[in-house]
Amino acid sequence: MIQGSIVALVTPMNAAGDVDVGSLNRLIEFHIEQGTDAIVAVGTTGESATLNAEEHCEVIRLTVAQVAGRVPVIAGTGANATAEAIHLTRRASELGADACLLVTPYYNKPTQEGLFRHYQAVADAVAIPQILYNVPGRTACDLLPATVARLASHPNIVGIKEATGQLNRLTEISQACGPAFLLYSGDDASACEFCLQGGHGVISVTANVAPRLMHDMIRLARAGQAEAARSLDTRLAALHRDLFIESNPIPVKWAVEQMGLIPSGIRLPLTALSDGCQPAVRAALQQAGVL
Repeated sequence: MIQGSIVALVTPMNAAGDVDVGSLNRLIEFHIEQGTDAIVAVGTTGESATLNAEEHCEVIRLTVAQVAGRVPVIAGTGANATAEAIHLTRRASELGADACLLVTPYYNKPTQEGLFRHYQAVADAVAIPQILYNVPGRTACDLLPATVARLASHPNIVGIKEATGQLNRLTEISQACGPAFLLYSGDDASACEFCLQGGHGVISVTANVAPRLMHDMIRLARAGQAEAARSLDTRLAALHRDLFIESNPIPVKWAVEQMGLIPSGIRLPLTALSDGCQPAVRAALQQAGVL
């Protein structure tokens, strides 16, 4: 079972927008040293939407190779076409990923039946643990708990990243799917409470810049040590907020660059963090004690 603080890793790029392999390897080492429990490669924060299929698979390959089995690697393989999601998931399995994270099909707004059939088709096609990913604020569709319950019986579907920030979803899904179904927060701001209420971990943007604090906070929350967990979460609160001051991953890539871990590259249509937003992100980094 993959649990704890799981970083939704940024994809380092040079000024021209090409993937920076050296920085990627150094970033992975940083996370392993800092106690990150698992790594998501090429999720939303990893700019999956602007990497082509070859680059997407290459980043997964590079991540698996550098990690070398020290922590689990979860590959982002979601797509808004079912055939593409199957292809990416199959390649991730072949490349040695431990699990796959599949965002709901974005833009085309499928029905609940369409979502069910989409995920069922991927799970039928590829025998690798698969984590559903619900983030309606970015995809324009909402994977409802009743549909999650239908999918949870598939042996290859092992959990969900629930990014609505609605803590009542945790109870609904847990009751419908049973204790073996893994529940990950996809909302840093509510992740502490999510884990205090029985969640298994978080797939986190904040962990890019404060991996040790996120690891410790989630560990304490999962152990039921509410006061200690909330104390650490208070230090992280400004990061949870201000890493979304502009569209993710714009602020977090700027923050990781300020920490000296990656160069400044980001791909259009995303742009560098605006000058007016930089002081807030810098102050959040300082409050957390990471800058």
